[in-house]
Amino acid sequence: MNPTLLRHGLNLWPPFLFTGIHVSALSDDYRHARVELRMRPWNRNYVGSHFGGSLFAMTDPFWMLLAMQAIGPDYIVWDKAGTIDFIKPGRGTVHARFDLDDEVLADLRTATAGGDKALRWFDTEIIDAEGEVVARVRKQLYVRLKRGRVPVADRGQG
Repeated sequence: MNPTLLRHGLNLWPPFLFTGIHVSALSDDYRHARVELRMRPWNRNYVGSHFGGSLFAMTDPFWMLLAMQAIGPDYIVWDKAGTIDFIKPGRGTVHARFDLDDEVLADLRTATAGGDKALRWFDTEIIDAEGEVVARVRKQLYVRLKRGRVPVADRGQG
């Protein structure tokens, strides 16, 4: 899928659009994404900070989407688990960055080459405008080579 099209689609997706979540960057190689959560009257809680659920939602699909697109169609990629640790109240616009290294993709390919599943944790910090950490999110991905598939990189030329 075209990353620009995906970014625009995510920004128009009602769960993001109506909660103030905005995908500000998605790289052409699906290795990097930046997401913002903008403070709106309808997404602040009783004490005037971002809802915790909105903070988690802004990070929810991105490790899976990046890994799924970057590793290729021969793999199953699912979110398996997630946690969030609230550090301080989030106010104003907050953001999160997702950077998927080639080394991580190589590790996932190696771990799943024999048909085994791989479980991998990814950490993300949500940062406010002052550069302070608002929350830390951990997401665990399940990755497995699809049954009967040979990874693209391992297919012979012929």
